[in-house]
Amino acid sequence: MSGNTQVAQHEFLNGMAGDPYYPAHLVERGRAVLRALCDRIEAERPTGLRELYVLTHAATEEFNRLGEALDEADSEIDTVAREAIGEDFAFVAAAYGFADADREELIATREW
Repeated sequence: MSGNTQVAQHEFLNGMAGDPYYPAHLVERGRAVLRALCDRIEAERPTGLRELYVLTHAATEEFNRLGEALDEADSEIDTVAREAIGEDFAFVAAAYGFADADREELIATREW
């Protein structure tokens, strides 16, 4: 559980949750990726955007793999999912003091 109050109270991937198009276990897997990103930020305490982007790019790679799992489940990272994921990456950056992070750069390694 995050030590950041904003993060602890945030429901990740809310735009995907409850939609039968996205299998619940895969939405939960995406939430786990975002929670792990928060844990890494808290543990590693990046001091600048370059360090933050290293962490977010690694998490984005996990979402690339999640995209493959969604494809196998006859789903995909579509527009709704892309927006939900991108918004949550921006939320995480802002919650940890990086409100000036570039939304596109946060997820620059995406394949979706």
